[in-house]
Amino acid sequence: MKKIKFLSLLAIMALLFAACETVVEDPAGPRGVAPVPGIENLNPATFDVLDLENTFIKFTLVLEGSGVSQANIVASFKGNKQRENITSVSSFPSDITITLAEVVDKLGMVLDSIKAADVFNFEVQTVVGGKTYYSSAAFNVAVVCGYDVANVTGSYYVVSEDWESEGPVTITADPDDDYIVYVSGLAAMDGVTEDLGPLKMVIDPLTFKVTAVKTVLASIAFGYHNFSYAGSGELNTCDGTYVMYFAITVDEGSFGGPFEFVFTKQ
Repeated sequence: MKKIKFLSLLAIMALLFAACETVVEDPAGPRGVAPVPGIENLNPATFDVLDLENTFIKFTLVLEGSGVSQANIVASFKGNKQRENITSVSSFPSDITITLAEVVDKLGMVLDSIKAADVFNFEVQTVVGGKTYYSSAAFNVAVVCGYDVANVTGSYYVVSEDWESEGPVTITADPDDDYIVYVSGLAAMDGVTEDLGPLKMVIDPLTFKVTAVKTVLASIAFGYHNFSYAGSGELNTCDGTYVMYFAITVDEGSFGGPFEFVFTKQ
């Protein structure tokens, strides 16, 4: 039987962890010293694995305040500390287009080596008084396939080592919105009567990140009331795999988490 962790206990633990928190120096250097730039209108927000030579991202770099003479867009690959300058601008707002080909070239990589699910990391440096600072403006860009609703719905098999559960589920698309899907069978994986639900999940059409809207899946589970799932994750549009992280709760409290669930299309 799943054991519940009451919310009051979790709150106490959170306070204890906060009290023990240590300050770690950022290896990238000073941040937050200069005016902070912002990233707006990121679209496209991913690189297309089926068109490596031509795929690009586009966004607007905005900046409020004075004193910044230049902003540099730097990139790295999969969290690697090696950063390379991709482009620089000196006026704001500035519309910026960056191709995958130029990023790969600046990083000393080979375009043909790029594959689906690879992730590039982008950060913004600001130059103030001749000194360069890293800002908090940063974002990740994944290499993905185009979205096909038929490839992200249907019969799935779910495994959660964290939650110690696995089994089949069914994912169906909303009839009015291909970027909303519904999951049936998660509670049944635990032998629970799934008399409510299904779980609603919303897919971001730009980044393919997934938000699971808190949904009650069963009125009774393990002797508790209103067995609910909520969370977030990512969708691999090439093979239809979802990697989700769920918080699982009942009216009486929480089971903890988030727990990782991997959805594999059958």
